[in-house]
Order: sequence, then structure tokens, then C-alpha cells
Amino acid sequence: MKLAFAGKGGVGKTSVTAWMADWLARNGHNVWMIDADTALSLGQASGLAPDELPEPLVARQDLVRKRIHEGGFLNLTPNVDDLPESLAMDIPLAAEPIPGITPGRKRLLVMGALTNAGGGCACDANALLKAVLAHMVMESNDCVLVDLEAGVEHLGRGTAAHVDGLVIVTEPSIRSFQTANEVGRMASELGLANQALVINRYTGGTPPELPHLPAWSITIPALAGLLDRQMSDASVLGLPESGEIDAILGKVVNCLGLL
Repeated sequence: MKLAFAGKGGVGKTSVTAWMADWLARNGHNVWMIDADTALSLGQASGLAPDELPEPLVARQDLVRKRIHEGGFLNLTPNVDDLPESLAMDIPLAAEPIPGITPGRKRLLVMGALTNAGGGCACDANALLKAVLAHMVMESNDCVLVDLEAGVEHLGRGTAAHVDGLVIVTEPSIRSFQTANEVGRMASELGLANQALVINRYTGGTPPELPHLPAWSITIPALAGLLDRQMSDASVLGLPESGEIDAILGKVVNCLGLL
């Protein structure tokens, strides 16, 4: 199963990705977590301390030079088969696996955001990032969860065609729904029509009628356990409401017609 997660900044997209990864692993699936968001917070949301985070791939200029300029020529389709295994970090489960289930392995691969700071060619780094992402989505037999930025630019048309579903996370605000609508439009243009709308911190009301929002939605209430913790701990796992969260994640997967 290959899922991408997108939404406006601050709506809880990374939290939902971290929850889904842990839930799948506790249900026996090997999971790759790909952090392709500018904030690079998926590792901390999954319980890692800042000094434990792996170096973002975009910062590995040695790899960029070796793979993109190998042999003295510009190679925009580099071989990256070995990179996920060598660059990923194992993440422990936040709770016991489902009774009777052998837990899966959960791994984090930090891609990084593209900037021109520090020199170098962003085009080169972009080519390597896109190659790694495409390899994971199109070639891996494990579950792959991609934490995207608000848009879907990381997913080229060929890569998007191999993603099984897009989870668009929003909060109950008009600006957030407008961003979700734009994400839905762009994803549909890439051929990614299997979309789910998750309304986080939901307190009631009806979503606005926008043409590219998914036709149905799943809600997550404000979580007191997360509110109590978030000023002192970046992790979103192991909350008192974990059972409720697991049930919601099951609804997301079922509504996408997966598993």
C-alpha cells in the first residue's frame, strides 16, 4: 500500500502520517516513512529526539555529485536502489503489536526540502530526491507513506500513478479547506483520484462546497492528550486516545478501499 499525505501547514498532516505508520506496523506491515515536507518533523512526531534524526538526503552533496554526475555526465535518472536501505533509520513501535500479529518494521527516510542556500544546484538534488521517491513508490513491496508539503509537486505524473491513495488533511477553517481543494485538484490532474479528506480537530459543522474536495470525510476530534503534551514533547504517539485514533485510521484505509 502506497499513501501520500498532504494539507496546509499546521493542520496535523504529519501527525496523521506518524499515526498511520505505527498502526500499520503494529498490524504486521513493514512500513517506510518518507519525510518530504519542508518542516522535516515526521521523525520527531514519531518519537525521535532532534539529535537522533538522520541527515536529509538533500544535504548529502556527496551522494548528489556521485549519482547525478557519475562518469562526468549529468544523469537525471540515477540508480538509487541501494539508497533507502543505507539511509533509513529504524523507528520503534509506540505500543504492543496487535495480539497474534508479528509486528512489521518501521523505517524513516528523510528527504529534505529544496533550497538554494549554501550553493549547489537544486536541480541536481531535485533529480535525486525524485528518483528515490519514485523508486520507493513504484518498486517497494512494503507499505510506503509519504509526508508531502501542501501541494503534490513531489509526485510526478508517473509516480502519482503508482500511489494507491491520497490523504488530504485539513482543519475546520475556510483557508485550510481551500488549500485542501487545491491539493485535490492538482492530484486529480496527475491521475490520483483515490482521495480521502480527514478533518482534524473537528468540532462540528459542514465542510464548504468546493469542487475538488473528496466527496466524503473522516473526522478527528481535538485530543486532550495531545494538547496536554505538545508544549513539552514533539511525539504524537502513545496518547491516551490511541485506541480512538486506531479506529479512525481503520476508517481511512477502508474508505480508500485498501487492505
